[in-house]
Amino acid sequence: MSFRRFTGLRSAIRTPQKNCIEAHLSDVLEEAPPLVIEALAEILITRLFGMRTSREAHECYKAWASSRAITRRVEEVRRQRGRKRLLPPQGLFFNLKAVFDDLNHGLFGGELGGVRIGWSHSRSRTMLGHYDSSHRTITVTRWLDRRRVPRYVVEYLVFHEMLHARFPVEHRNHRRVLHSKAFREAERGFPHYQRAIRWLRGIKADE
Repeated sequence: MSFRRFTGLRSAIRTPQKNCIEAHLSDVLEEAPPLVIEALAEILITRLFGMRTSREAHECYKAWASSRAITRRVEEVRRQRGRKRLLPPQGLFFNLKAVFDDLNHGLFGGELGGVRIGWSHSRSRTMLGHYDSSHRTITVTRWLDRRRVPRYVVEYLVFHEMLHARFPVEHRNHRRVLHSKAFREAERGFPHYQRAIRWLRGIKADE
């Protein structure tokens, strides 16, 4: 087993040859309690051999990994070692920077400064948008940069990701809550919320 300078809380296990197992853990785990290392070892080994991991191991590791101190440490590591690759915000049909600035001024009182926004490199139809708190970036799938997509749909997705910047992830009983009650209430305040949701549901129904 060895510790590596991974970008985040990553772990890997493999069998390079018979009767030999190699495990590489994020160096963030170097100071983890022995019980957490044992739990992760069980998770990795059972995954490697297609076995079932005990509930105790899952809960032990999850409780440690989702703690505020560790999530802050992981974000710091990702910020220092990682690099966020975005395409420019000016697309063929929509300028994401203009959309962001309009929303920030009109609905956020200009409070969301320092956030970088751009199009994704892939044309994903499942991951439509993403906010990265480590790098303070918003990524929108390039699949939406099309003539047939209404502007209010792009605005809604940018608005949704901006809310993630306003409402950080909450931790409840070792669970990460991405969309809190306050988040959902604020989201419904988007002027074209129902229209945007209906359009997106219609697209998914056509897939």
